[in-house]
Amino acid sequence: MPPRPLARITIKDLARDLGMSVATVARAFHSGGTIAEGTRQAVLKRAAELGYQPNALARGMITRHTRIVGVVLSDLENPFYPQVLTRLTEALQQVGLNVMLVVAEPSGSVDSAMRLLLSYQPEYAVILATTLTTGAAAACRAAGTPLLFFNRAPAEEEACAVVCDNAAGAAAVADHLVACGARRLAFLGGRPDTSTHAERRAGFLERCAAHGLPAPLEAPAGAFTYAAGYAAAQRLLAAPERPEALFCANDILAIGAMQAARREFGLRIPRDLAIAGFDDVAMASWPEHDLTTLRQPIPAMVELAVRWVCRSAAGEAPPQGTLRLPGTLVVRGTTRPGTPSLPAPALEDQA
Repeated sequence: MPPRPLARITIKDLARDLGMSVATVARAFHSGGTIAEGTRQAVLKRAAELGYQPNALARGMITRHTRIVGVVLSDLENPFYPQVLTRLTEALQQVGLNVMLVVAEPSGSVDSAMRLLLSYQPEYAVILATTLTTGAAAACRAAGTPLLFFNRAPAEEEACAVVCDNAAGAAAVADHLVACGARRLAFLGGRPDTSTHAERRAGFLERCAAHGLPAPLEAPAGAFTYAAGYAAAQRLLAAPERPEALFCANDILAIGAMQAARREFGLRIPRDLAIAGFDDVAMASWPEHDLTTLRQPIPAMVELAVRWVCRSAAGEAPPQGTLRLPGTLVVRGTTRPGTPSLPAPALEDQA
């Protein structure tokens, strides 16, 4: 028979072992607790010997300072979001905050995920890759939990959000494709109900019009996935008027479109078709993709998000409005063969 697991040591067990009250032992684990230093050290030493760990979650529930930042996410398959989540988690842990991740159904309501998150009394909630319903937003206000939207621009003017300047980034992609000699352009979009899709589409179409070009062809994919990009590109490239350049609303769509162009139509990238994406996920730079893309300023966005969270935790009123940070065009082989990538810009302090 396997050995039975040892019972978890509780604060009552530790107090009984030391012959002290539970209150005295509890104060030893608080840096501001009123307790003699010798007593504190004795408690900590015996706790280490017995393997006792304070229950931070229970303590947070009592003090109403859980040090939890909840993150609501619905698209873990898109490599952009795990990349953001890793950086955000590391940055929050460095300032003594912990991340609790709840996943909403990609095509469903976020309300149930938000109810689960609020049951743990987070001090802040960060919304990634999902849209909040009116009911979920009201529940956060009722709980006194401030909201921060990351890579999503909310409709409410009083909401707080940090995003890449999607429209300006898409316009920069249009300028680059035109500079490469393309005149028949196309846009391959993702989910039409997302701000990222809408802003990138608007920025691209407006800049094409400013160049005096005909309206770009459009291939709605309906999702930000490889399969959706592949299928949408098949439909687009089968049309009689094939585009010379294709801008995809994210890198995964672009990689799917690139594979469709090569496998289904035998097209040479970029000689027969130039392709550009948006985000600059890690695989965009892989040699088999070598994808031209618009790099989102993730380090600066994360730094700003953590700063806002810390201000709120310190009792300051949360900021309002949407701050848009500029991205950087990264030129690779799918639009101009043999051109090295542009260097990443130095981070600037954002208020």
